[in-house]
Amino acid sequence: MQIATDPVLTRFEPDHIPQAVELSRLEHWPHRPEDWALIHGLSRGVVALSGGRVVGTAMATVFGPVGMMNMIIVGPDMRGRGLGRRLMEGAMALAAPREWRLVATEAGLPLYRKLGFAEQGRIVQHQGILTGTAAPAGIDWAGEDDLDAIAGIDRDATGADRAPLIRALPHAGRIAVLRRAGGIAGYAALRPFGRGEVAGPVVATDADEARDLLSFLLSDRAGQFLRVDTTEDSGLASWLTGLGLAHVGGGIGMSRGTPAARSGDFHRFALAAQALG
Repeated sequence: MQIATDPVLTRFEPDHIPQAVELSRLEHWPHRPEDWALIHGLSRGVVALSGGRVVGTAMATVFGPVGMMNMIIVGPDMRGRGLGRRLMEGAMALAAPREWRLVATEAGLPLYRKLGFAEQGRIVQHQGILTGTAAPAGIDWAGEDDLDAIAGIDRDATGADRAPLIRALPHAGRIAVLRRAGGIAGYAALRPFGRGEVAGPVVATDADEARDLLSFLLSDRAGQFLRVDTTEDSGLASWLTGLGLAHVGGGIGMSRGTPAARSGDFHRFALAAQALG
C-alpha cells in the first residue's frame, strides 16, 4: 500500500513547465522553458507531484505509428523508489503506437530493457562554438507550400508521421530545402535551443547532401554556440568536429514494438532533438 508521502502521478499541464525546467537543470540538461513548451505542445505526459512539487516527468510524443518517450526525469531525492518505472508506464498508457522509441542514457538502460526496449544504435552529440562554413548553391529557405513535401520525405526516412513537428519548426526557427527538378530532395532545420541553437532534423539521400544542407544553415553562424545530434553511421562526425563542434557524448537509441516501415531513398542524418528523434 502506498503511503501518503508517495509521489502522485497526474497529467502534465503547461503550468508544470517552470518546475520541470528546474528539474531538468538538476540533470544538467540545457532545456529552456521554450524547449519544454515545444515538446509539451506535441506530446502527452505525466508528472509526479510530492507536496505539490514536481519531482518527476515523462512525455509521450506520438507521430502516427511511432511514439517517442522522452523527458524522463526523476528528482535526485526520489530515486530508488520505482518512480521512473511508474512515470514510464503512466506516459505510455496515454497512447498506443505500433512502435515506441527513445534515446537512453547509460543510467536509464536497465529500466528500459526491463520494459522491453532493445538497443538500435548510438546517437552522437556534437556541440561547440562554430568556426564557420560556406553556403553551397542549390539550397534555399522553405516556404509554407513546402511543408507537406518536407513531411513526406521525413516520413520516408523515419517511418514516423512528424507533420505536426514539421509545421511547428518554422515558428521556432527556419527550414532549408534542397530542390531537384522532381521536387524537394532534402531538408534541414535550425532553431534556438538550450545554450544557443540546434541544427536538426536533417534528412537527405546521402551524407554529401546532408553536409550541404547543414553548411547552408550554418554559413552565417560563425562564433555562435551550435549543437547537432547525429546517428553514429551518419558520416558527419569528423566534418562536424572540424567545424568546432566537438563530440561531447550522446545516447543509445532504443525501440519496442513493431518497427515502423521506412521507404524510399531518404535517410535521417541529424535528429530534431534526442526527445523528438
